[in-house]
Amino acid sequence: MSIRQLFLAASLGVVLPAGAQGSATPLPAPLPASAAPATVTGQAALSTTFSLAQTLQAARNNLDVSLARRALAAAQGDVASANHAPAPVLSTKASQMDLQNGIGGGNLFSQKRIDKSIGLDWTWERGNKRELRTLAAQRNASAAQADIEDALVQQQLAAASAFFDLLAAQERISQVDAIARSAAQLAATAARRVQAGDLAAQDAARTDIEAQRASTDLLTAKLDRQSAALALAQITGFTGPGTLVALPDWPARPAPDAAADDNVIYPAIEARADVRAAQQRVEAARAALDVASAQKKADITLGTSFDHFPGTSNRLLELRLQMPLYGILGGYNFQGEIARAQAQLDQAQDLLEKIRRAASADLQRLQQDKQGAAARALSFETIILPRARKVAEMAELAYSKGAMSLTDLIDARRTLRATLIEDLAARTDHAKASQAWLLRQP
Repeated sequence: MSIRQLFLAASLGVVLPAGAQGSATPLPAPLPASAAPATVTGQAALSTTFSLAQTLQAARNNLDVSLARRALAAAQGDVASANHAPAPVLSTKASQMDLQNGIGGGNLFSQKRIDKSIGLDWTWERGNKRELRTLAAQRNASAAQADIEDALVQQQLAAASAFFDLLAAQERISQVDAIARSAAQLAATAARRVQAGDLAAQDAARTDIEAQRASTDLLTAKLDRQSAALALAQITGFTGPGTLVALPDWPARPAPDAAADDNVIYPAIEARADVRAAQQRVEAARAALDVASAQKKADITLGTSFDHFPGTSNRLLELRLQMPLYGILGGYNFQGEIARAQAQLDQAQDLLEKIRRAASADLQRLQQDKQGAAARALSFETIILPRARKVAEMAELAYSKGAMSLTDLIDARRTLRATLIEDLAARTDHAKASQAWLLRQP
């Protein structure tokens, strides 16, 4: 052995107590929920922070909601189109022009023998067609208004979910980064101990594998954060430079909820925007059926004209009345239109019942999700995670005193790492479920 190697061994002997396995570097505690990840705060100048309230407000003005508002404007235009009577029709004609004997000389308008007339015709709609037509359009407009409210809820649900996904991704980076730093320190310590002959190369290789896994997990967490930020930007319409950063707007600490109460769920079903939209479409279909049935009452066209025929009279009056004879002399009496309108009414009623059932199941699912997520998050916060931290601390202490093997230490760290990730997932699920339940309340 060279003098240099002897000097290195002597130095390590002073640092490492004889017979001890070496002191492990404790696993750094993850950042609290209120702290932003270092990888994000380092880019604060190029980032845009969003609170939950700002996210929900942005979702209320995104393109999907704008499309629903355009549909309402079109439906309101249909109301104006339906609510008017047929316009009078002005007509003029020139007749009685004798091509055999000629029309005579003189002024074209006052002396030539041409029967000139000007008339006015107006259709009288019978069977309250205008009122029924307007009522159907108004019901469709009301349904479009309810569609806007439903679109607002849907987009806010999606935005809240994306917001908490981004917030969880940010916290996951801080947790995985702490794990990666601890694993790297443990691997470096193991490498020094191998050089000193105090640790087997196989154990050092295991620590290096753990460090590499933690580094890969950190890279994956950063990629997940970018994906979550893109998803939130898609919903909120953020197109500025930099990235989105979610502020730590976690809901309050969960508490055990009572059992599902049907007295709360079922009144909320009828108040939901999608159910109200379906109800309005049923009323619109019923009005459309009335319009189709009203066509059996024939409209009457009244008309009059003033004639000027030089040589006969300069003041001739004509009165006209026209009425179609379908259903009387004809065999067709709008049976097809009535049958189609009846089928569309039945279809709208079936769709309303389907939406009611789906709304009932959705509200029950939301309440069950909220209760289950609250219980799970509370269990992790008060029982599972504190125990996992305590076990990890005891493992670190035991390993530093030589009372635990490296394998057991790595297992304890893996357990704590998995528990931290599961705790974050439980808090995220609770935040999503709680916000979804709030947004779905009337």
